[in-house]
Amino acid sequence: MFTDGYALTARMARSGGRLRRAGPEEFAVVYPAADAQSAAPISARVPAAIAWPMVVTILLYGLLLTLGTQLLNDADTYWQIAVGDWMIAHRAVPHVDVYSWTFAGEPWISSQWLAQVVFAGLYHVFGWSGVVAASAFAIAGAFGLLTYYLMQRLAPLPALVMVMAGFVLAAPHMLARPHALALPVMVMWAAGLVRAADDERVPSYWLLPLIALWANLHGGFTFGIFLIAPVALEALINAPAPDRLRVALRWALFGIAALAAACVTPYGPESILVTRRILGLGPALALIGEWQPESFTKFGSLELVLLGAIGFMLYRRVTLPPVRILVVLGLVHMALSQSRNGEMLGLIAPLFAAGPLAAQFGSRDSEAKGFALPLLAGFGVVALLATLVLPPLLRYEPRALVTPTAATAAVKASGKTHLLNSYDFGGYLIAQGVRPYIDGRTELYGADFFLHYDAAVNLKDVAVFERLLNDRKIDVTMLAPGTPAIGLLDRTPGWTRAYADGIAVVHVRTDEAR
Repeated sequence: MFTDGYALTARMARSGGRLRRAGPEEFAVVYPAADAQSAAPISARVPAAIAWPMVVTILLYGLLLTLGTQLLNDADTYWQIAVGDWMIAHRAVPHVDVYSWTFAGEPWISSQWLAQVVFAGLYHVFGWSGVVAASAFAIAGAFGLLTYYLMQRLAPLPALVMVMAGFVLAAPHMLARPHALALPVMVMWAAGLVRAADDERVPSYWLLPLIALWANLHGGFTFGIFLIAPVALEALINAPAPDRLRVALRWALFGIAALAAACVTPYGPESILVTRRILGLGPALALIGEWQPESFTKFGSLELVLLGAIGFMLYRRVTLPPVRILVVLGLVHMALSQSRNGEMLGLIAPLFAAGPLAAQFGSRDSEAKGFALPLLAGFGVVALLATLVLPPLLRYEPRALVTPTAATAAVKASGKTHLLNSYDFGGYLIAQGVRPYIDGRTELYGADFFLHYDAAVNLKDVAVFERLLNDRKIDVTMLAPGTPAIGLLDRTPGWTRAYADGIAVVHVRTDEAR
Protein backbone atom coordinates (compact mmCIF):
# COMPACT_ATOMS: atom_id res chain seq x y z
CA MET A 1 0.00 0.00 0.00
CA PHE A 2 1.30 3.48 -0.90
CA THR A 3 0.52 6.87 0.75
CA ASP A 4 1.46 10.51 -0.12
CA GLY A 5 4.09 10.65 2.60
CA TYR A 6 6.26 7.85 1.38
CA ALA A 7 6.86 5.25 -1.36
CA LEU A 8 7.02 1.60 -0.63
CA THR A 9 9.24 -0.45 -2.95
CA ALA A 10 8.86 -4.23 -2.94
CA ARG A 11 11.54 -6.01 -4.78
CA MET A 12 10.45 -9.29 -6.19
CA ALA A 13 13.02 -11.88 -7.30
CA ARG A 14 12.59 -14.57 -9.85
CA SER A 15 13.79 -18.01 -8.93
CA GLY A 16 13.42 -20.98 -11.10
CA GLY A 17 11.22 -19.07 -13.48
CA ARG A 18 8.73 -18.27 -10.72
CA LEU A 19 8.04 -15.06 -8.91
CA ARG A 20 8.69 -15.11 -5.20
CA ARG A 21 7.91 -12.51 -2.58
CA ALA A 22 10.94 -10.74 -1.25
CA GLY A 23 11.88 -11.17 2.33
CA PRO A 24 11.43 -8.49 4.97
CA GLU A 25 15.00 -7.32 4.53
CA GLU A 26 14.27 -6.53 0.87
CA PHE A 27 11.66 -3.87 1.56
CA ALA A 28 12.88 -0.22 1.50
CA VAL A 29 10.86 2.83 2.65
CA VAL A 30 11.92 6.07 0.95
CA TYR A 31 10.90 9.63 2.00
CA PRO A 32 11.88 11.87 -0.94
CA ALA A 33 10.34 15.07 0.48
CA ALA A 34 12.22 14.78 3.76
CA ASP A 35 15.49 13.93 2.03
CA ALA A 36 15.19 16.93 -0.29
CA GLN A 37 14.57 19.30 2.59
CA SER A 38 17.55 18.05 4.54
CA ALA A 39 19.82 18.36 1.51
CA ALA A 40 18.68 21.83 0.39
CA PRO A 41 16.78 23.75 3.08
CA ILE A 42 14.34 26.26 1.72
CA SER A 43 14.58 29.84 3.12
CA ALA A 44 13.34 33.16 1.84
CA ARG A 45 16.13 35.39 0.57
CA VAL A 46 16.12 39.03 -0.43
CA PRO A 47 17.95 39.63 -3.75
CA ALA A 48 21.44 41.11 -3.39
CA ALA A 49 20.54 44.21 -5.44
CA ILE A 50 17.94 45.09 -2.80
CA ALA A 51 19.48 43.57 0.32
CA TRP A 52 22.88 45.28 0.07
CA PRO A 53 21.43 48.82 -0.21
CA MET A 54 19.33 48.11 2.88
CA VAL A 55 22.33 46.76 4.79
CA VAL A 56 24.50 49.73 3.78
CA THR A 57 21.80 52.16 4.93
CA ILE A 58 21.33 50.42 8.27
CA LEU A 59 25.06 50.08 9.00
CA LEU A 60 25.88 53.68 8.11
CA TYR A 61 22.85 54.91 10.03
CA GLY A 62 24.06 53.08 13.12
CA LEU A 63 27.58 54.44 12.65
CA LEU A 64 26.34 58.01 12.27
CA LEU A 65 24.12 57.67 15.34
CA THR A 66 27.13 56.46 17.30
CA LEU A 67 29.08 59.52 16.14
CA GLY A 68 26.01 61.74 16.42
CA THR A 69 27.66 64.61 18.29
CA GLN A 70 30.03 65.04 15.33
CA LEU A 71 27.01 65.96 13.20
CA LEU A 72 26.45 68.97 15.49
CA ASN A 73 29.92 70.43 15.04
CA ASP A 74 28.72 73.38 12.98
CA ALA A 75 27.54 76.69 14.41
CA ASP A 76 25.05 77.19 11.59
CA THR A 77 22.78 74.45 12.95
CA TYR A 78 21.71 76.85 15.70
CA TRP A 79 20.46 79.57 13.38
CA GLN A 80 18.94 77.06 10.96
CA ILE A 81 16.65 75.89 13.76
CA ALA A 82 15.99 79.48 14.86
CA VAL A 83 14.85 80.42 11.34
CA GLY A 84 12.61 77.35 11.31
CA ASP A 85 11.10 78.47 14.63
CA TRP A 86 10.38 81.89 13.19
CA MET A 87 8.62 80.42 10.15
CA ILE A 88 6.51 78.06 12.27
CA ALA A 89 5.52 80.91 14.57
CA HIS A 90 4.73 83.38 11.78
CA ARG A 91 3.45 80.83 9.21
CA ALA A 92 5.50 82.66 6.60
CA VAL A 93 8.97 82.66 5.08
CA PRO A 94 11.39 85.54 5.73
CA HIS A 95 12.03 88.21 3.11
CA VAL A 96 14.22 90.52 5.23
CA ASP A 97 16.82 90.00 7.93
CA VAL A 98 15.31 89.93 11.41
CA TYR A 99 18.34 88.62 13.32
CA SER A 100 21.47 90.80 12.99
CA TRP A 101 21.73 94.41 14.13
CA THR A 102 24.03 95.37 11.27
CA PHE A 103 21.70 94.34 8.41
CA ALA A 104 18.30 94.41 10.10
CA GLY A 105 15.56 94.97 7.55
CA GLU A 106 17.79 94.27 4.55
CA PRO A 107 16.48 91.85 1.88
CA TRP A 108 17.21 88.22 2.73
CA ILE A 109 15.51 84.95 1.84
CA SER A 110 15.92 81.43 3.13
CA SER A 111 16.20 79.03 0.20
CA GLN A 112 16.47 76.18 2.74
CA TRP A 113 13.15 76.95 4.40
CA LEU A 114 11.65 73.45 4.26
CA ALA A 115 14.66 71.74 5.86
CA GLN A 116 14.77 74.46 8.53
CA VAL A 117 11.11 73.88 9.41
CA VAL A 118 11.75 70.12 9.60
CA PHE A 119 14.75 70.60 11.89
CA ALA A 120 12.89 73.06 14.12
CA GLY A 121 9.93 70.68 14.46
CA LEU A 122 12.18 67.73 15.27
CA TYR A 123 14.17 69.76 17.77
CA HIS A 124 11.12 70.85 19.74
CA VAL A 125 9.69 67.33 19.86
CA PHE A 126 12.82 65.20 20.29
CA GLY A 127 15.59 67.69 21.11
CA TRP A 128 19.00 67.27 19.50
CA SER A 129 18.30 63.53 19.18
CA GLY A 130 15.66 64.22 16.53
CA VAL A 131 17.97 66.49 14.55
CA VAL A 132 20.81 63.97 14.66
CA ALA A 133 18.62 60.96 13.81
CA ALA A 134 17.01 62.70 10.80
CA SER A 135 20.39 63.85 9.48
CA ALA A 136 21.97 60.43 10.03
CA PHE A 137 19.11 58.64 8.28
CA ALA A 138 19.17 61.03 5.31
CA ILE A 139 22.94 60.68 4.85
CA ALA A 140 22.83 56.89 5.24
CA GLY A 141 19.84 56.74 2.91
CA ALA A 142 21.76 58.65 0.25
CA PHE A 143 24.51 56.03 0.30
CA GLY A 144 21.95 53.23 0.38
CA LEU A 145 20.41 54.68 -2.77
CA LEU A 146 23.84 55.00 -4.34
CA THR A 147 24.45 51.32 -3.59
CA TYR A 148 21.13 50.42 -5.20
CA TYR A 149 21.83 52.34 -8.40
CA LEU A 150 25.39 51.07 -8.70
CA MET A 151 24.28 47.47 -8.26
CA GLN A 152 21.96 47.82 -11.20
CA ARG A 153 25.17 47.90 -13.26
CA LEU A 154 27.94 46.39 -11.17
CA ALA A 155 28.63 43.33 -9.04
CA PRO A 156 28.39 43.82 -5.26
CA LEU A 157 32.14 44.11 -4.57
CA PRO A 158 33.02 47.02 -6.93
CA ALA A 159 29.76 48.75 -6.08
CA LEU A 160 30.47 48.57 -2.34
CA VAL A 161 34.06 49.77 -2.82
CA MET A 162 32.80 52.83 -4.67
CA VAL A 163 30.18 53.50 -1.99
CA MET A 164 32.74 53.33 0.80
CA ALA A 165 35.08 55.64 -1.12
CA GLY A 166 32.19 58.07 -1.53
CA PHE A 167 31.45 57.90 2.18
CA VAL A 168 35.06 58.75 3.00
CA LEU A 169 34.92 61.76 0.66
CA ALA A 170 31.67 63.04 2.13
CA ALA A 171 32.59 62.45 5.79
CA PRO A 172 34.13 65.89 6.52
CA HIS A 173 30.88 67.65 5.55
CA MET A 174 28.45 65.30 7.30
CA LEU A 175 26.63 67.80 9.48
CA ALA A 176 23.10 68.31 10.74
CA ARG A 177 22.29 71.00 8.22
CA PRO A 178 19.78 71.32 5.34
CA HIS A 179 22.15 69.86 2.77
CA ALA A 180 22.05 66.53 4.64
CA LEU A 181 18.30 66.19 4.10
CA ALA A 182 18.77 66.96 0.40
CA LEU A 183 21.42 64.28 -0.26
CA PRO A 184 18.99 61.42 -1.05
CA VAL A 185 17.15 63.71 -3.47
CA MET A 186 20.43 64.64 -5.14
CA VAL A 187 21.34 60.97 -5.66
CA MET A 188 17.93 60.09 -7.12
CA TRP A 189 18.02 63.09 -9.45
CA ALA A 190 21.54 62.40 -10.73
CA ALA A 191 20.81 58.69 -11.09
CA GLY A 192 17.69 59.46 -13.10
CA LEU A 193 19.67 61.61 -15.51
CA VAL A 194 22.47 59.05 -15.89
CA ARG A 195 20.06 56.17 -16.37
CA ALA A 196 18.30 58.10 -19.14
CA ALA A 197 21.64 58.64 -20.88
CA ASP A 198 22.59 54.96 -20.51
CA ASP A 199 19.24 53.90 -21.94
CA GLU A 200 19.46 56.53 -24.73
CA ARG A 201 16.23 58.26 -23.82
CA VAL A 202 15.02 61.52 -22.30
CA PRO A 203 14.66 61.51 -18.49
CA SER A 204 11.26 60.73 -17.07
CA TYR A 205 9.18 63.76 -16.18
CA TRP A 206 8.55 62.03 -12.86
CA LEU A 207 11.96 63.42 -11.90
CA LEU A 208 10.58 66.97 -11.83
CA PRO A 209 9.05 66.67 -8.33
CA LEU A 210 12.55 65.76 -7.12
CA ILE A 211 14.10 69.00 -8.34
CA ALA A 212 11.18 70.93 -6.85
CA LEU A 213 11.70 69.22 -3.49
CA TRP A 214 15.45 69.82 -3.69
CA ALA A 215 14.86 73.52 -4.42
CA ASN A 216 12.91 73.83 -1.16
CA LEU A 217 15.43 71.88 0.90
CA HIS A 218 18.77 73.37 -0.13
CA GLY A 219 20.30 75.82 -2.56
CA GLY A 220 22.46 73.09 -4.11
CA PHE A 221 19.56 72.32 -6.46
CA THR A 222 21.12 74.72 -8.96
CA PHE A 223 23.89 72.16 -9.46
CA GLY A 224 21.20 69.60 -10.26
CA ILE A 225 19.84 71.84 -13.01
CA PHE A 226 23.33 72.44 -14.37
CA LEU A 227 23.92 68.67 -14.49
CA ILE A 228 21.29 68.36 -17.21
CA ALA A 229 23.60 70.05 -19.75
CA PRO A 230 26.47 67.48 -19.90
CA VAL A 231 24.06 64.53 -19.85
CA ALA A 232 22.08 66.08 -22.70
CA LEU A 233 25.32 66.70 -24.61
CA GLU A 234 26.27 63.03 -24.30
CA ALA A 235 22.81 61.99 -25.49
CA LEU A 236 23.19 64.32 -28.48
CA ILE A 237 26.62 62.93 -29.38
CA ASN A 238 25.43 59.32 -29.15
CA ALA A 239 22.24 59.88 -31.14
CA PRO A 240 22.20 59.01 -34.89
CA ALA A 241 22.67 62.10 -37.04
CA PRO A 242 19.07 62.14 -38.36
CA ASP A 243 17.69 62.05 -34.79
CA ARG A 244 19.89 64.72 -33.21
CA LEU A 245 17.50 67.63 -33.73
CA ARG A 246 14.67 65.66 -32.16
CA VAL A 247 16.89 64.58 -29.22
CA ALA A 248 18.08 68.15 -28.68
CA LEU A 249 14.53 69.48 -28.61
CA ARG A 250 13.35 66.82 -26.17
CA TRP A 251 16.25 67.44 -23.78
CA ALA A 252 15.77 71.20 -24.08
CA LEU A 253 12.11 70.77 -23.19
CA PHE A 254 13.05 68.67 -20.17
CA GLY A 255 15.58 71.29 -19.08
CA ILE A 256 12.99 74.06 -19.30
CA ALA A 257 10.50 71.95 -17.36
CA ALA A 258 13.14 71.28 -14.68
CA LEU A 259 13.92 74.98 -14.42
CA ALA A 260 10.22 75.74 -14.02
CA ALA A 261 9.85 73.01 -11.37
CA ALA A 262 12.78 74.46 -9.43
CA CYS A 263 10.88 77.74 -9.21
CA VAL A 264 8.03 76.10 -7.30
CA THR A 265 9.14 77.62 -4.00
CA PRO A 266 7.76 80.42 -1.83
CA TYR A 267 10.33 82.69 -3.49
CA GLY A 268 9.84 81.63 -7.09
CA PRO A 269 12.92 82.13 -9.30
CA GLU A 270 14.60 84.23 -6.60
CA SER A 271 15.86 81.01 -4.97
CA ILE A 272 18.14 80.46 -7.97
CA LEU A 273 19.76 83.85 -7.44
CA VAL A 274 20.95 82.92 -3.95
CA THR A 275 23.59 80.60 -5.43
CA ARG A 276 24.82 83.45 -7.59
CA ARG A 277 25.16 85.68 -4.51
CA ILE A 278 27.12 83.01 -2.65
CA LEU A 279 29.50 82.33 -5.52
CA GLY A 280 29.83 86.09 -5.97
CA LEU A 281 31.47 86.38 -2.57
CA GLY A 282 34.79 85.66 -4.27
CA PRO A 283 37.79 85.97 -1.92
CA ALA A 284 35.52 86.07 1.13
CA LEU A 285 34.66 82.39 0.60
CA ALA A 286 38.29 81.41 1.10
CA LEU A 287 38.07 82.72 4.68
CA ILE A 288 35.24 80.35 5.61
CA GLY A 289 36.35 76.86 6.61
CA GLU A 290 34.00 74.74 4.52
CA TRP A 291 34.49 76.93 1.43
CA GLN A 292 38.28 76.81 1.59
CA PRO A 293 40.24 74.83 -1.01
CA GLU A 294 41.46 71.38 -0.08
CA SER A 295 44.88 71.35 1.55
CA PHE A 296 47.38 68.60 0.82
CA THR A 297 49.81 69.60 3.56
CA LYS A 298 48.58 66.53 5.44
CA PHE A 299 47.50 63.21 4.01
CA GLY A 300 43.72 63.24 4.02
CA SER A 301 40.67 61.38 2.81
CA LEU A 302 40.42 63.18 -0.55
CA GLU A 303 44.05 62.44 -1.40
CA LEU A 304 43.61 58.80 -0.35
CA VAL A 305 40.60 58.28 -2.61
CA LEU A 306 42.06 60.20 -5.56
CA LEU A 307 45.35 58.32 -5.47
CA GLY A 308 43.53 55.01 -5.15
CA ALA A 309 41.25 55.83 -8.09
CA ILE A 310 44.14 57.01 -10.28
CA GLY A 311 46.17 53.90 -9.44
CA PHE A 312 43.27 51.59 -10.27
CA MET A 313 42.54 53.35 -13.56
CA LEU A 314 46.18 53.16 -14.63
CA TYR A 315 46.51 49.52 -13.63
CA ARG A 316 43.27 48.35 -15.26
CA ARG A 317 43.39 50.85 -18.16
CA VAL A 318 39.95 52.21 -17.39
CA THR A 319 38.40 54.49 -19.99
CA LEU A 320 35.33 56.73 -19.84
CA PRO A 321 33.40 58.48 -22.61
CA PRO A 322 34.58 62.08 -23.21
CA VAL A 323 31.58 63.82 -21.63
CA ARG A 324 31.76 61.66 -18.54
CA ILE A 325 35.45 62.43 -18.22
CA LEU A 326 34.53 66.11 -18.20
CA VAL A 327 31.87 65.55 -15.54
CA VAL A 328 34.22 63.58 -13.28
CA LEU A 329 37.03 66.13 -13.74
CA GLY A 330 34.56 68.91 -12.98
CA LEU A 331 33.54 67.19 -9.75
CA VAL A 332 37.19 66.69 -8.81
CA HIS A 333 37.83 70.39 -9.45
CA MET A 334 34.88 71.35 -7.24
CA ALA A 335 36.16 69.12 -4.43
CA LEU A 336 39.66 70.55 -4.69
CA SER A 337 38.55 74.19 -4.85
CA GLN A 338 36.04 73.92 -1.97
CA SER A 339 36.32 71.15 0.59
CA ARG A 340 32.55 71.03 1.14
CA ASN A 341 32.08 69.61 -2.37
CA GLY A 342 33.66 66.27 -1.49
CA GLU A 343 30.16 64.86 -1.00
CA MET A 344 29.21 65.65 -4.61
CA LEU A 345 32.33 63.89 -5.88
CA GLY A 346 31.63 60.89 -3.67
CA LEU A 347 27.94 60.55 -4.49
CA ILE A 348 27.69 61.60 -8.15
CA ALA A 349 30.96 60.55 -9.83
CA PRO A 350 30.29 56.81 -9.22
CA LEU A 351 26.95 57.10 -11.00
CA PHE A 352 28.65 58.42 -14.13
CA ALA A 353 31.40 55.79 -13.98
CA ALA A 354 29.26 52.72 -13.27
CA GLY A 355 27.98 52.13 -16.82
CA PRO A 356 31.37 52.35 -18.57
CA LEU A 357 32.98 50.21 -15.84
CA ALA A 358 30.32 47.53 -16.27
CA ALA A 359 30.94 47.48 -20.02
CA GLN A 360 34.69 46.97 -19.51
CA PHE A 361 34.80 44.62 -16.52
CA GLY A 362 31.46 42.87 -16.56
CA SER A 363 28.02 43.84 -15.41
CA ARG A 364 26.22 42.90 -12.22
CA ASP A 365 26.05 39.28 -11.15
CA SER A 366 22.41 38.22 -11.36
CA GLU A 367 23.32 35.09 -9.39
CA ALA A 368 24.82 37.01 -6.47
CA LYS A 369 23.48 35.65 -3.22
CA GLY A 370 21.23 37.93 -1.25
CA PHE A 371 20.46 37.93 2.45
CA ALA A 372 18.16 35.59 4.31
CA LEU A 373 15.00 37.44 5.22
CA PRO A 374 15.37 36.79 8.98
CA LEU A 375 18.91 38.18 8.88
CA LEU A 376 17.77 41.32 7.09
CA ALA A 377 14.93 41.69 9.57
CA GLY A 378 17.53 41.41 12.33
CA PHE A 379 19.43 44.34 10.84
CA GLY A 380 16.21 46.35 10.91
CA VAL A 381 15.61 45.51 14.56
CA VAL A 382 19.15 46.60 15.41
CA ALA A 383 18.57 49.93 13.61
CA LEU A 384 15.35 50.46 15.56
CA LEU A 385 17.05 49.67 18.86
CA ALA A 386 19.90 52.03 17.98
CA THR A 387 17.38 54.82 17.36
CA LEU A 388 15.75 54.22 20.72
CA VAL A 389 18.86 53.57 22.81
CA LEU A 390 21.78 55.62 21.44
CA PRO A 391 20.35 59.18 21.55
CA PRO A 392 19.43 59.18 25.27
CA LEU A 393 22.59 57.24 26.09
CA LEU A 394 24.99 59.53 24.19
CA ARG A 395 23.10 62.79 24.93
CA TYR A 396 23.91 64.69 21.78
CA GLU A 397 24.95 68.32 22.18
CA PRO A 398 26.70 70.79 19.84
CA ARG A 399 30.37 71.20 20.64
CA ALA A 400 31.34 73.75 23.27
CA LEU A 401 33.45 75.83 20.86
CA VAL A 402 30.30 76.99 19.04
CA THR A 403 28.19 77.17 22.21
CA PRO A 404 29.47 80.14 24.25
CA THR A 405 26.79 79.87 26.93
CA ALA A 406 28.51 81.75 29.75
CA ALA A 407 29.95 84.44 27.49
CA THR A 408 26.53 85.07 25.95
CA ALA A 409 25.09 85.44 29.46
CA ALA A 410 27.79 88.03 30.18
CA VAL A 411 26.86 89.96 27.02
CA LYS A 412 23.21 89.97 28.04
CA ALA A 413 24.12 91.08 31.56
CA SER A 414 26.09 94.04 30.19
CA GLY A 415 22.96 95.55 28.69
CA LYS A 416 24.92 96.52 25.57
CA THR A 417 23.48 95.85 22.12
CA HIS A 418 26.11 96.86 19.54
CA LEU A 419 27.97 93.56 19.70
CA LEU A 420 31.05 92.60 17.70
CA ASN A 421 31.30 88.82 17.69
CA SER A 422 33.40 86.06 16.19
CA TYR A 423 31.89 84.58 13.03
CA ASP A 424 31.35 81.12 14.56
CA PHE A 425 29.35 82.53 17.49
CA GLY A 426 26.67 84.09 15.29
CA GLY A 427 24.46 81.00 15.12
CA TYR A 428 24.30 80.51 18.88
CA LEU A 429 23.69 84.20 19.47
CA ILE A 430 20.69 84.13 17.11
CA ALA A 431 19.34 81.07 18.91
CA GLN A 432 19.64 82.96 22.21
CA GLY A 433 17.88 86.05 20.95
CA VAL A 434 21.04 88.18 20.81
CA ARG A 435 21.55 90.18 17.61
CA PRO A 436 25.02 89.41 16.19
CA TYR A 437 27.31 91.62 14.15
CA ILE A 438 27.83 88.74 11.70
CA ASP A 439 26.82 85.08 11.36
CA GLY A 440 26.88 82.23 8.85
CA ARG A 441 24.49 83.90 6.36
CA THR A 442 27.40 85.28 4.39
CA GLU A 443 25.29 85.93 1.29
CA LEU A 444 23.39 88.53 3.34
CA TYR A 445 26.47 90.46 4.41
CA GLY A 446 28.36 90.38 1.12
CA ALA A 447 32.06 90.15 0.32
CA ASP A 448 33.05 93.74 1.20
CA PHE A 449 31.45 93.63 4.65
CA PHE A 450 32.97 90.22 5.43
CA LEU A 451 36.47 91.15 4.27
CA HIS A 452 36.34 94.42 6.22
CA TYR A 453 35.26 92.50 9.33
CA ASP A 454 38.05 89.94 8.89
CA ALA A 455 40.68 92.64 8.44
CA ALA A 456 39.46 94.38 11.61
CA VAL A 457 39.24 91.54 14.15
CA ASN A 458 42.46 89.92 12.90
CA LEU A 459 44.26 93.29 13.05
CA LYS A 460 45.41 93.12 9.46
CA ASP A 461 45.12 96.88 9.75
CA VAL A 462 44.80 98.32 13.26
CA ALA A 463 43.28 101.51 11.90
CA VAL A 464 40.47 99.50 10.29
CA PHE A 465 39.63 97.92 13.64
CA GLU A 466 39.63 101.25 15.46
CA ARG A 467 37.37 102.83 12.83
CA LEU A 468 35.00 99.88 13.00
CA LEU A 469 34.66 100.30 16.78
CA ASN A 470 33.86 103.98 16.41
CA ASP A 471 31.82 104.01 13.20
CA ARG A 472 29.60 101.12 14.29
CA LYS A 473 29.51 102.36 17.91
CA ILE A 474 30.58 98.94 19.19
CA ASP A 475 29.99 98.72 22.94
CA VAL A 476 30.59 95.02 23.63
CA THR A 477 32.68 92.31 21.98
CA MET A 478 32.61 88.52 22.20
CA LEU A 479 35.59 87.01 20.42
CA ALA A 480 37.19 83.57 20.35
CA PRO A 481 40.44 83.21 22.32
CA GLY A 482 43.41 83.82 20.06
CA THR A 483 41.67 86.53 18.04
CA PRO A 484 44.30 89.30 17.65
CA ALA A 485 41.81 92.04 18.54
CA ILE A 486 41.51 90.69 22.09
CA GLY A 487 45.05 91.73 23.03
CA LEU A 488 44.50 95.22 21.67
CA LEU A 489 41.23 95.64 23.60
CA ASP A 490 43.00 94.56 26.81
CA ARG A 491 45.33 97.55 26.38
CA THR A 492 42.79 100.05 25.07
CA PRO A 493 41.56 102.68 27.58
CA GLY A 494 37.82 102.65 28.07
CA TRP A 495 37.49 98.89 27.55
CA THR A 496 37.36 96.28 30.28
CA ARG A 497 37.47 92.49 30.12
CA ALA A 498 34.13 91.40 31.56
CA TYR A 499 34.38 87.66 31.08
CA ALA A 500 36.78 85.05 29.71
CA ASP A 501 36.96 81.28 29.41
CA GLY A 502 38.37 78.78 26.96
CA ILE A 503 35.55 79.46 24.50
CA ALA A 504 35.10 83.25 24.36
CA VAL A 505 36.35 86.53 25.76
CA VAL A 506 33.94 89.41 26.44
CA HIS A 507 35.00 93.06 26.55
CA VAL A 508 32.65 95.86 27.53
CA ARG A 509 33.07 99.50 26.65
CA THR A 510 32.83 101.73 29.73
CA ASP A 511 30.59 104.78 29.91
CA GLU A 512 33.63 107.06 30.26
CA ALA A 513 34.79 106.08 26.78
CA ARG A 514 31.63 107.37 25.10
